Amino acid sequence: MTKEMIISSSAHETRVAILEEDQVAEIFIERERSRGVVGNLYKGRVSKVLPGMQSAFVDLGLERDGFLYVSDVVATFEEFDRLDTDDDDAPVAGSNGHADGASRPAQSGARGNGGGRRDRDREREKGQEPKIEELLKEGQEIIVQVAKEPLGTKGARLTSHATMPGRFLVFMPTVDHVGVSRKIDSRDERSRLRGIVREFREQHGFTGGVIIRTAAAGRPKEDIVSDLSYFHRVWTEIRQKSDGSRAPAVVYREASLVAKLLRDLLTEEFSAIRIDNEHEYRRVIELVERIMPALAPKVKLYQKEYPILEEYGVQSEIDKALRSKVWLKSGGSIVINQTEALVAIDVNTGRYVGKKTAGRLEDTILKTNLEAVKEIVRQIRLRDLGGIIVLDFIDMEEKKNRQKVLQTVEQELRKDRAPSKALQVSDFGLVIITRKRVKQSLERVLTEPCPYCAGSAVIKSSSTICYEILIEVKKVSADLDGQSLVLRVNPDIARAFRDEERVAFKDLKQSLGRDIAIRPDAQLHHEQFDLMAIG
Repeated sequence: MTKEMIISSSAHETRVAILEEDQVAEIFIERERSRGVVGNLYKGRVSKVLPGMQSAFVDLGLERDGFLYVSDVVATFEEFDRLDTDDDDAPVAGSNGHADGASRPAQSGARGNGGGRRDRDREREKGQEPKIEELLKEGQEIIVQVAKEPLGTKGARLTSHATMPGRFLVFMPTVDHVGVSRKIDSRDERSRLRGIVREFREQHGFTGGVIIRTAAAGRPKEDIVSDLSYFHRVWTEIRQKSDGSRAPAVVYREASLVAKLLRDLLTEEFSAIRIDNEHEYRRVIELVERIMPALAPKVKLYQKEYPILEEYGVQSEIDKALRSKVWLKSGGSIVINQTEALVAIDVNTGRYVGKKTAGRLEDTILKTNLEAVKEIVRQIRLRDLGGIIVLDFIDMEEKKNRQKVLQTVEQELRKDRAPSKALQVSDFGLVIITRKRVKQSLERVLTEPCPYCAGSAVIKSSSTICYEILIEVKKVSADLDGQSLVLRVNPDIARAFRDEERVAFKDLKQSLGRDIAIRPDAQLHHEQFDLMAIG
């Protein structure tokens, strides 16, 4: 699969698109005044402990407090210090090749912090998890990392198990763990890479855990040591900054959007990296020459006057991604509706009626569903939809066809970097996808709730407003002195009173026995009105 990375950068905003086979597959947007916080480390203060939910709220200095589950809590620098003395006590994970498993906090007690932690260790050995009220107290200062962006009304999801990814390694300061990616098959290569890490740890007193990424395979020792030296320096700076800062405070910021994407996504599959900003171009060249020198010639500076996102069809895809209906090439369509609880995606045959030659309805439906699957997964990635996603395919009678659609869904989801799972839940064409969501969807980033309809996407019809006004006028007219009344309404409502609802308005005037004048006012909301007495 050939890929391209299109980067549009300015002083205010950076947009990056990933093209797969000339189709836009993913879009990333970062604005300078509202940069994402995932990956940032904070010195926070516990604002509230909730024993009933086994979690705590932590003040980070953001708009809303972060949320920390008990399973994500480890003790702070006192426990980190124990890595200096008890390096040989914790088992070194990864020796069995399972380096991609979940990291675990160190188990032994910290010096200078006596029985409390030893008691918790004994509870762990007995299979009892420590309780949140035993680990955290209100007002306590802790170091946490943002694992999930604040979404809607929810605060950031936090963890004390900090991870700092590099190009070839992932550093985990809270564990004593050296592991190698399962995708590195060679036993000799795995042993060589572990040897480089262990040698550096011994020579520099380097503490903390390291996962060796797939990209490290075949890389020279200098590249691995470069990552280790960087982690060693940054973690030392983080600890020094934390000691000298008052909570809440940021002690480490994740790299810029472009740097993160190059670090995490860059492979030999990329045929070009195109950038429209000369300053960003120089920074990208410098970074690519350091991590993948062979790809440096593929970094191109875009110098045309025409916007780069328009040139490569990215802007039109962004515009389409903000609409609910997406047309398929065959003439069918999918409709995507996001709600607070889940995302519903409906598949329709639309204008597609099958081949002109004789054929079965089941074949037409199957072809539409299979075409829809590819577009659905592309739209999920493009819009960055997460949580529970319900796919309502067109009903199929044959079980083998339903199974074929599910298999195609699973196959397409393998292209997605975000963890996801598909499950067929009924014989009526329903498939549920669960997809991990770590940042806001494209719609939430680029749009805001409509101020006119308050985000409901509907307003009351003109007839409904007319009838409500008539009822309200009857109710309050007795309290209004004057020979006549003036009713100020939105122009659409005034038109309705003159046209389709004129009979109802005439009946109102007769029942009140007073004249009522209607005055259109464009400043009034569709559902607002104002009644005044005159004379």
